[in-house]
Amino acid sequence: MPSVPLSPRYRADALRDLKNVDVLVVGGGVTGAGIALDAASRGLSVALVEARDFAAGTSSRSSKLIHGGLRYLEQLDFKLVREALRERGLLLTKLAPHLVRPVRFLVPLRHRVWERGYIGAGVMLYDTLGGARALPRHRHLSRRRAFEVAPGLADDALIGAIQYYDGQVDDARHTMMIARTAAEHGAAVLTRTRMTSLLRDGHKVVGARVLDLESGNEIEVHAKVVISATGVWSDDVSKAAGIPAPFTVRASKGIHLVVPKEKIDLDTGLILRTEKSVLFVIPWARHWIVGTTDTEWDLDRDHPAASKADVDYVLDHVNAVLRKPITHDDIEGVYAGLRPLLAAKAAQTTKLSREHAVANPVPGLVIVAGGKYTTYRVMAADAVDVAVGNTAPPSRTDQLPLVGADGYHDVDALALAKASGLTLDRIDHLLHRYGTAIHDLLALIREDSTLGEPIPGASEYLRAEVAYAVTHEGALHLEDVLTRRTRISIEERDRGVTAAPEAAAIMAPLLEWDDHTRQSEVDTYLARVKAERSAQEQPDDLTANATRLSALTMTP
Repeated sequence: MPSVPLSPRYRADALRDLKNVDVLVVGGGVTGAGIALDAASRGLSVALVEARDFAAGTSSRSSKLIHGGLRYLEQLDFKLVREALRERGLLLTKLAPHLVRPVRFLVPLRHRVWERGYIGAGVMLYDTLGGARALPRHRHLSRRRAFEVAPGLADDALIGAIQYYDGQVDDARHTMMIARTAAEHGAAVLTRTRMTSLLRDGHKVVGARVLDLESGNEIEVHAKVVISATGVWSDDVSKAAGIPAPFTVRASKGIHLVVPKEKIDLDTGLILRTEKSVLFVIPWARHWIVGTTDTEWDLDRDHPAASKADVDYVLDHVNAVLRKPITHDDIEGVYAGLRPLLAAKAAQTTKLSREHAVANPVPGLVIVAGGKYTTYRVMAADAVDVAVGNTAPPSRTDQLPLVGADGYHDVDALALAKASGLTLDRIDHLLHRYGTAIHDLLALIREDSTLGEPIPGASEYLRAEVAYAVTHEGALHLEDVLTRRTRISIEERDRGVTAAPEAAAIMAPLLEWDDHTRQSEVDTYLARVKAERSAQEQPDDLTANATRLSALTMTP
């Protein structure tokens, strides 16, 4: 099936033809993109509308793990873990092997005998749940062997350890690739398009009014069913429908720090218990991702802010086991996201469910909420099943590789390096971001050799990746490129300030920006960086939220 570039022309054509569909999906996170792919691959006509960008909310701000969730075994949630591990296997081997890769973790043991038996039994179950194994089995390590792979841990950090494997993903790119795959199957996937109200025919929902935030034009989209996959915004859709929410979704904030690889002397990822949850130290190219927190959030949902208290919490807990502590000065990036948790009688968000729920509160409207990133495909299939019943074939997304996956294992990286003049390391980096779509990106470089040069201030990325984000990946604003198509905003110590003008200059002719618009994009991005940095110096959520909102972006 030919690739469908999410270009400016694609967007204009999709908006022009956006009138009547079988399924209208509201929300462009991983679940919404998954629903669009699921429905389109069943032969239904589909449109997806997203008010900001693909994965702009929760789906770009996760721990970037594809995992079953060891802590859910302790809660005896075997169904969730089994389901997630099955999905992990599919993503690693069939659906997205270019985007999802194995990552090794160490579980330090602090108590003799009982802890090794208790955690070892859980990890053994983790190895066997969910069908065929896609990763190596766990191993028990002695204290000496544990320090060989984790010399940066303090002397009293462990008396032994257990090593196991999980999966890792660039969540924002993965979500965007799902949307691109949905487009290949005929779905119209549109960012910067906000649902403003639902269309009704008596009691039944028959579509929605959609505002194109780029042009200001409003469109009426008629649909046989509207599916809401809006995460922490789920209750807003119920309000728009004028109905009681079928379930309540509470937002739990999680923050992560990004630090240079050389600041933590480990040859493995790390998982630590905290009084509330778990803390991960996750390898991420030339960096570590360290997190996360789990605190209730009832402030601005579009721009959750990390406070100094959040940052200190993560530093305190990871430094408790490190030989050489990490300092505030070591931090390269910080990001905060909101988990959508189904509300229960639990007093704390750490006790709420990560399972998902699907409701059909009125004819023509389906709402899906909850769940975890790894099980997006299951949530999507369940939502479409409820929406269409027996009127369409069953889901087949477990058989559909995402854009870039088909033929990925057959790519000759060395031959590509020789033909393109790029280093083998650079080709490997591109393959893990684009898969077989690397050929389209290299074609851009053949047409304009300057696109093969690194971006000033972000040398891990090529100028071609900025252009490709516009011509193929639906990027409409500078933030889309620096924050989600690449991860420059969290990987560079200056948060992408140096790279911003160059990236905007590459984007400008492709999006027909004049000089004023180009500069406005840069100024908006720089204001966002300044506000986020300032928020991270504030003592608590209230002051951090107010500081972050002081520089709201000019784009939605």
